[in-house]
Amino acid sequence: MAERGAKWPWVAVALAVLGIWLYERGGDHTPPPDAAASARATAPASSGAPPAPSGSPAPSGSASPTARGPEDYAPPRFAPEVAKYAAEAGVNPQLVMAVLFNEAYKPHGPEVERAWQKMKPDASFGIANMHRAAYDETRRNRPFADRPWEDLPDDPALAVRAAAWHLHDLGAQLPAHWSGSYTRDELMALGYNTGAGNMLAFARGVNPGAEARSYLDRLHDNWSKSADALAAH
Repeated sequence: MAERGAKWPWVAVALAVLGIWLYERGGDHTPPPDAAASARATAPASSGAPPAPSGSPAPSGSASPTARGPEDYAPPRFAPEVAKYAAEAGVNPQLVMAVLFNEAYKPHGPEVERAWQKMKPDASFGIANMHRAAYDETRRNRPFADRPWEDLPDDPALAVRAAAWHLHDLGAQLPAHWSGSYTRDELMALGYNTGAGNMLAFARGVNPGAEARSYLDRLHDNWSKSADALAAH
């Protein structure tokens, strides 16, 4: 019976990967259900697995990632890291937090992300969903230059730090004035989602496509809750 119960985390991983696949196939940006939570609901009662710890996320590199449950990747839990690294990078912490909310559409955690990456080698990593090329460019000459992209799933603090600096780099590419109607934070968020080239096109007045508009709509929806998450910190 114990052996049967020990297998359920792999069911969680499989369901989470399936949720990501269905999301990316559908392209509608509707957040998939919490697959890991569903697996917990169907896990044998006699599995004996201890509950996930309810404290704050562990600092960088200090705890095993397997000690975290899906609820431990909720963006508000990383308010201290957002405040710290947004200040370090010189960007709006509310923007960084809103990006984390936007990127929370898929399950996070080392096992889930690595399982998905095996199926889709160009998948993004970490709670901020950074692709390898963006991360490698961002880390140059930064305090985390020696940290590889593969560390992102295991270290949420590193993921937040990299996202903050990536937003900084996007903002640095914006001209002093632009003809489009978007704010600086909106353009940086669009750049995070679609790349710097598209961000500059939007600044010139080019209309975003459906996916970029959806990302911006969700940013607006997440804006006030981002402020609340930071205020509660």
